[in-house]
Amino acid sequence: MTKTGAQIIWECLEREGVTHVFGYPGGAILPAYDALKHSKIHHVLVRHEQGAAHMADGYARASGQIGVAIATSGPGATNLVTGIATAMLDSSPIVCITGQVGSKLIGSDAFQEVDITGITLPITKHNYLVTHAGELARTLREAFYVARSGRPGPVLVDITKDAQQSSCEFDWDSAKPQLPGYRPNLSPARKEYDHALKLIHEAKRPVILLGHGAIVSGAMLEVRDLVERSGIPVALTLLGLGALPASHPLNLGMMGMHGEAWVNHTIQEADLLIALGMRFDDRVTGNLKTYALNAKKIHVEIDPAEINKNVKVDVALVGDLRDVLRELLPKIECVDRHEWLDFIDRMKGDSAVRDIQNLPDSGHLYAAHVINDLWRETRGSNTTVVTDVGQHQMWEAQYYKHESPRSLITSGGLGTMGFALPAAIGAKVARPETDVWVVVGDGGFQMTMAELATIVQENLKVNIAIINNGYLGMVRQWQEFFYESNYQATPLLNPDFAKIAEAYGIRGKTVTERSQVVPAVQSARQYDGPVLINFQVEQEDTVYPMVAAGAALHEMIRRPSPIVETSADE
Repeated sequence: MTKTGAQIIWECLEREGVTHVFGYPGGAILPAYDALKHSKIHHVLVRHEQGAAHMADGYARASGQIGVAIATSGPGATNLVTGIATAMLDSSPIVCITGQVGSKLIGSDAFQEVDITGITLPITKHNYLVTHAGELARTLREAFYVARSGRPGPVLVDITKDAQQSSCEFDWDSAKPQLPGYRPNLSPARKEYDHALKLIHEAKRPVILLGHGAIVSGAMLEVRDLVERSGIPVALTLLGLGALPASHPLNLGMMGMHGEAWVNHTIQEADLLIALGMRFDDRVTGNLKTYALNAKKIHVEIDPAEINKNVKVDVALVGDLRDVLRELLPKIECVDRHEWLDFIDRMKGDSAVRDIQNLPDSGHLYAAHVINDLWRETRGSNTTVVTDVGQHQMWEAQYYKHESPRSLITSGGLGTMGFALPAAIGAKVARPETDVWVVVGDGGFQMTMAELATIVQENLKVNIAIINNGYLGMVRQWQEFFYESNYQATPLLNPDFAKIAEAYGIRGKTVTERSQVVPAVQSARQYDGPVLINFQVEQEDTVYPMVAAGAALHEMIRRPSPIVETSADE
């Protein structure tokens, strides 16, 4: 069957199961857009190409499927870069398709020409430049295979305009990927399993460190089985939240820079760390020279490049986490760990029963109150929270208790401000039955707030909670602690966000008192369309506890005594 390259693009996407793409047209990609009229795929028109990449990313994280972004050459392609890097660092499978100038013009500095494959080489799993229509089917099939296999990640396919316009025979079956040198599925040796089991059964103070890989692998049931068979407590990374229900008695909570203080102390006191699908990021280890010095370490990880990269380990089980756990589980013995668990309970002090809802209301509205009230109103429902980056992100991790996987979507590794709003659009498109909430700071929101128009155009029910403190809050916090409160370039002059929402046709509301929080959340949930709530919170509040850069994991900055109404569960 003869088809144009442009038609082949959509045919391949349909056969890969794609139902939605997020994009923005332009000259070099116009042949593909013209051929879209023959496709059943729904195109979501974004307002900025960065939004397209984040939407594809949010779609992938919410669904577990591959998200697709599309853009033209030059500035259209370069506007995808931040979103591609975000997906790369968080192992999110997206395929980005970009138009390119005609093949005869490549290298001539033609209008809107840029070497996007060269630019994105360090931030993609792989990328391609396609100059002939006959290469398209195999390339696109390979792109999807690479994006979803092994450790998932972004793939970019750059397609010249003439490759889109010319015609060739299309044969889907003969275009099956053939990558003999690419072997993402590894299996540990038997002796490595035996060594790991020996360490697990001999350990007196073990801790499981649970990361994003558990969700990516779909290993939640196996993780829970391991936890309950072994009796080993679990500390989670930011992206791991939801992989084990927050209410599980062996779930200690989040570790790391803004994790629970007693969780970090537990890790430092451990004699064995079992790292499952996490990469020992600097935000969870603190100073490596002082990190868990008395602990043996087992690392289960699909990417061999992560083994011994940051932390030297005693046993490496390189493979898919679910497969590895299924091999281990039948041999896991039940061990009495009550002494270790009692020790951990004593380290908690009264933090386990401390509840910010019951502390005195001083008339101030704190972000922690907003997040906790939002959790109370939405818990038990099918809710996905998509956060931006900053103080609100950490408060969400502390005060919103995630019971299920993919219920928190956030930028972890790159820490991309502007991520939340477009990623939430992708999440809502992927899971329309889900109650989607954006939790975003006033700084990050303004980076991509043009995507409010996309919400309206696509008729999406997305609720937006702006944590508005009039500052670039996390940067201000660092200035307070380490730069003598020299608040250079962090105070924000903000618009009236509720009026901005109304200008787009979105219901807007401003909340200034705690008594208004619950009614505002309830009203937003009951309303048929999108709602934006501008929560004007205390300006100079701080995320506690905090591990300063270069400090040991247990050397945390704590909220000064006496404890006030915003105290984190330290």
